[in-house]
This record gives sequence, C-alpha cells and structure tokens, in this order.
Amino acid sequence: MIVPMARPDLNLLVTLDVLLAERSVARAARRLHLSPSAMSRALARLRQATGDPLLVRAGRGLVPTPRALELSDKVNGLVRDAEAVLRPAEKLDLGKLVRIFTIRAREGFVENFGVALVARLAREAPGVKLRFVPKPDRDSTPLRDGFVDLEIGVVGQATVPEMRGQALYRDQFIGVVRQGHPLSTQSDITPARFAAGSHILISQRGIEKKDIDEALRSLGLERETGAIVESFSAALALARGSDLIATVPERTTGRLRTGMHSFALPFLRSEITVSLLWHPRLDADPAHRWLRGCVREACG
Repeated sequence: MIVPMARPDLNLLVTLDVLLAERSVARAARRLHLSPSAMSRALARLRQATGDPLLVRAGRGLVPTPRALELSDKVNGLVRDAEAVLRPAEKLDLGKLVRIFTIRAREGFVENFGVALVARLAREAPGVKLRFVPKPDRDSTPLRDGFVDLEIGVVGQATVPEMRGQALYRDQFIGVVRQGHPLSTQSDITPARFAAGSHILISQRGIEKKDIDEALRSLGLERETGAIVESFSAALALARGSDLIATVPERTTGRLRTGMHSFALPFLRSEITVSLLWHPRLDADPAHRWLRGCVREACG
C-alpha cells in the first residue's frame, strides 16, 4: 500500500525567507509578529523539512549553511510570486494592454455596432484586437469552454445557467421589402395583406415553428413561405432583389436594410431583449470589464 506524502506547510516559505534575510531568530520573530519561542519552533520544523540546519551559530550570531544560501534567492522569488498572485490586480493600463478578444454574435451586430466599437478600441487600447465569430445557435458551450470571451444574443434555454448576463438593448421584428414592392406603397398594411405575400423563413434548422406564424394563425391567417435561409443578411439580400418579404429585428439590422422599405408588423409582437453574456471566470478581469463597458456604450 502506497502512503501519500504529507503536503508541506507553505507558510514555512515566508518564515524561511525572513529568517534568511534577518539571520536572527529574535529579529525574524519581531518582523513576523511572533514570539521568539514560536520562531524557534518554526526553524526546527524547517530544519526537519529540508534536512539541513539552515542557520548555525557563529559567535553571537547565526550564519547560513551552503544549502540555505542555495535556497535563498529561490525562496525569496517564490514568496514574491505568491504575494503577487494574492494581491489585487493592478490598475488597468489600456495603452500597454495587448490582447485578442473573441466576440460571438449574429450578423447585424458587426455591421451596426462594430465600427464604433473598433474605433474606440483603436483610440484607447491600440494593442487590443477583436475577433468576431458567427453565432449560428444559442448554445453557449463555446463561452463556457473559453473559446469565446463575449457573446451577444437572446438568452434561451440552451444558454448555460451559470453565465453572467446584462441586457444591451430591446428590439422588435419588422417587415422589410424592396423599394417598389406592392407593400412599400401601402400606408395601411393589414394582417391579411401581409399574410398574402410570399415570405422568407429564417431558421438554423430548416422549417420550424415561428411566433409570427402563431400570431397569424390566431387571426385565422397563414403565410406562404417562398424561401428558407439561415441568416438575417441572406433574408434581406433575397428581399432586396425579389418580391419576397423578410421579417427581421429592427435595430440589429439597421445598416443591412439601407435602401429598403421597412414597416411595422400589422399585429402585436412582443419585444426581444438582446443581452451581453460572459463566463463568471472573467467577471473580475479588469480588461474584460472594460471591454464589456465598451460594448454596452457602443450599443447605446
């Protein structure tokens, strides 16, 4: 049977560091606010742990052994490193910060908010770079596993429960058609007129049930799907060059809809909350806190 080795008392490193610096039990005791007898017991434990006397009497004082001299710089470095680990983080120096942050978001975020965000980082922290990656679903596993620093999106059932989150802005869905489309010339778009057109379904998994279809069904209406795409940008590209109708979030697609005709949906639609998500391990990181603030301000 293998008996596990007892873990050393790491507090002894601090004691050894002070003893080697003072070369006096009495002075080391005063520096560490201990009694001389307690310091003598600590020295005895150190001698037992290292198998070396460490400090031996020479006249009226103590001198280090060769082993103690060998350990002196190493012990001092270990103590300084440990103190640095346990010390609060130093004030963030944005001018010296060098880091790459990965942000996961759906299309529309970069086009609408990325320009202001990148411009601010270039002014305040030129050593910081942003890497934008697509968000094809609401699975926040990449955030949990550390592949992503921040995620922008709507909190859903697939969101890992322990994630931190903060609302960025409210958004609502609107209808979008090309200029010259029959609906672009109508001031009063009724649910029946809306449903009568050919629509673009936006889905990551093919045909799926949508809130819009439920709202129309409650009015006794059903819309026809002319195409199925996986992104807002693809839906708008199709609508721009055809008579298809796209239904997209208003604020998120602001720049993507330039030159197109947008209109309010002719039935009640609840708003959605677009949130900023991050993992708890990054909650107290000064650079990450600063980035979160930049994203919030860029989103207005």
